[in-house]
Amino acid sequence: MQNRDAILKRLSRLNGQVQGVSRMVEDGRDCIDVLNQTAAIRSALRAVERLLIENHARNCMEDAIQSGDQDRQRIMFREVVGLLEKVRE
Repeated sequence: MQNRDAILKRLSRLNGQVQGVSRMVEDGRDCIDVLNQTAAIRSALRAVERLLIENHARNCMEDAIQSGDQDRQRIMFREVVGLLEKVRE
């Protein structure tokens, strides 16, 4: 995976953010502060998703295109369209 280190670094940071939100809730922090942190987590998760999609496009889809296998290309295309629909939700 091409972006492996960047993805792992972001996931580690996300893990820390989620744990921080748990502590905020346990400590009875203000709702707005907690919501600001959850918004930051969503944003960080979207960045991870973008890296994963980029990796998929550069590796899996490119391999399918270069293979010349039209069935494989169609499968990859459907997978990406389905994934993009999920990411937009």
